[in-house]
Amino acid sequence: MVEFTRRNLMKTSVAASLGASVVGAAHAQSDEDVDTPHAPIVKDGTLERFAWTALGAEVTGPEVTKSGSLFFSVQHPSRGNPAPFNKGGIGYVSGYDFTEDSEFDTVGIPNTKEKQGQVRVGSGEFTVLAQEGDNIGDDHDLGYPVTPDGLSVSEYEGSRYGNFGYNPDCNRFVPTNDEETEGYLFTNFEQSPGDVSQIPVSRDDDGEWSADMENAQNLSDTDALRELGGTRINCYGDTSPWNTYLSAEEEYSHTRVGPYVKTSEFGENEGPNQRGGAQFYNRPNPTGIAAAVSEYYGEDAWYPQGTFALAGLELQAYYLGAAAVGQGDDATPIEGPYPNPYRYGYIVDFRDSDTEEPEATKYYCMGRAAWECPDFQADGQTVYLSSDGENKGLYKFVADEPIPSYDDPMDVEGTLHAAKVTNQDAAAGKPPAEADLELEWLALSRASNREVAEWIAQYDGIDQVDYLDSHADTDWREDMEAAIEEADREVVENGNADYVSDEEITEWAELWSEDPESTVDDRGRPELRKVPFLETRAAAKEIGATVEFRKSEGIDSKDDAGPGDYIYLGISEVNTGMSDDVGDIQVDRVDGGLVYRAVIEEDYDISTLEPVIVGPDATDTADVANSALVNVDNVFVMNDGRVLCCEDADQFGRSYPNDCLYVYTPDEATVDEGSDDVDNDGDGHVDEDDESMPGPANDDLDNDGDGAVDEDDEFGYEGDDGEDGDEE
Repeated sequence: MVEFTRRNLMKTSVAASLGASVVGAAHAQSDEDVDTPHAPIVKDGTLERFAWTALGAEVTGPEVTKSGSLFFSVQHPSRGNPAPFNKGGIGYVSGYDFTEDSEFDTVGIPNTKEKQGQVRVGSGEFTVLAQEGDNIGDDHDLGYPVTPDGLSVSEYEGSRYGNFGYNPDCNRFVPTNDEETEGYLFTNFEQSPGDVSQIPVSRDDDGEWSADMENAQNLSDTDALRELGGTRINCYGDTSPWNTYLSAEEEYSHTRVGPYVKTSEFGENEGPNQRGGAQFYNRPNPTGIAAAVSEYYGEDAWYPQGTFALAGLELQAYYLGAAAVGQGDDATPIEGPYPNPYRYGYIVDFRDSDTEEPEATKYYCMGRAAWECPDFQADGQTVYLSSDGENKGLYKFVADEPIPSYDDPMDVEGTLHAAKVTNQDAAAGKPPAEADLELEWLALSRASNREVAEWIAQYDGIDQVDYLDSHADTDWREDMEAAIEEADREVVENGNADYVSDEEITEWAELWSEDPESTVDDRGRPELRKVPFLETRAAAKEIGATVEFRKSEGIDSKDDAGPGDYIYLGISEVNTGMSDDVGDIQVDRVDGGLVYRAVIEEDYDISTLEPVIVGPDATDTADVANSALVNVDNVFVMNDGRVLCCEDADQFGRSYPNDCLYVYTPDEATVDEGSDDVDNDGDGHVDEDDESMPGPANDDLDNDGDGAVDEDDEFGYEGDDGEDGDEE
């Protein structure tokens, strides 16, 4: 066990090496330290910094090929960085292979403006392969979806969920030859409309990669994907055991209720019902609901959770072929085609990924959420899914048969489960490092992919005109402002009549409580079986599943992992639902987040989440925070057992603003410790000729100052003041 605290670091020689690497020697907890104990801490292994990314950018989408090449993305960098690090980009590490037992040099800290504007790796050199807006096949732009008529949706007015092409995330390489030197690099773009690029790449005899941009394509342009409604907010992903690319839709706006309420509680409490953003999905100017609620309800107002992710819905409609409408005072409701909310928030499997024409399938039967990532197990049947954001669940899907055995993926059938933490009393009030979380899996319902698709189709054809016609007495053609307010208040009071109703959710939950099996098969009310697939979070809340995880980020296990191996789960922040005094999780707060691991059991079940890395407290100073893992995002488990940990970090007490990529080496992994590169003030001190340049805190999606929404502001606040409710 490796533990670091502020006081102990200043008293030991370990402090001198923190600028280069977090290394492992345990220290006693000081009785005078009033911060959360064991934060930060590294258990059962070592943590070393391999890279930092350019100012403003997250490290996203790590992929290590079987030949040892590391790909990753530079997501939403500051526009003030020098080229090429002022654009969203996709690149790889040249001159170094992450093969088993490989040593690597570590990097120090970026302590000057020049260093902060670059991507720097400890061994090798980061080489950019492709960037936002690069010209690709058919004279399109990388990461820029187009309308059915071929016009870029960036040309239209409407709210934005980030700039197009600016937010590359997951990367996965699918080989097309036995040597795995040629193939396709798939990359997610976290935006709305979403996009996934497919770029032919090849590796030469010297180990260098090149991209064939002329034959690259945006898969959003394909008719097959457009017929599914396209995608939204494509975040992280995985490669399936059957060698296809899996993209996760991080549909934050799926939340129909606030963080601390259930659907069944509406009407029981004084004041307005705390609806979530999902209930205003087809509202004209959907992102305007937050300001409207504040105006309508004054001191009783709340932030409709997930509202920020309604940004881009107008552009999604134009992507589907809707006619453009005016903005501001000239706005009129969008008539169809309009996005069906139940078509987004899924895992997308691109079958035939090793061909020029991959065919997209959405796994509707795996539930709908703000999926950060899936982890498909080697049995081909079990899938674990993490949902990002505040007060979210952890889910598992188990197919009846191995998924590749189904000739048609629409025939995939299985049971969707939600996790419940069962040791609340034992874990409550403990530091996260001391609190294992014991899990029970609650079976929500069972269905085939085809069945859920049929339920989803019932909500096609609903548009913004329906929002007003269904909920307002005033004719919007005569008085738009009055009609919108009437409709908004009606939805707050009774729910959105265009979608799954409150009554359906509560009736389903009552049946589940009486006889859980009645909601898994056709006994009882079979028409209610749609509820947990279309309204997954609301359903899980109603039956007492643990919907308290705070920013459940990447989840991964190594290729072909089996019983006895580990699954790793990143939690970017331990606060709000995880550190309050209600519910199943009540551990101490650690804003820097943590990484759990779970042992895969004989039936590919997991039952215990054990913390192995804990980040710093928000109050920790630079001597602690500079080399601690802060706000972990993507995690990638290499086949030798090491874990790549990416940051989407708040600066906290760090002396620098850049996000980093760390390598966690478990004690049992057969990997030599990396050498200690101290070229960048590795002794913890600033060189004479280097002025320390802390820089601004990471501003996520708004580093270019364009006012685009921040994906971390799901709960309606900006910044981090160290208090609950500061984000999401």
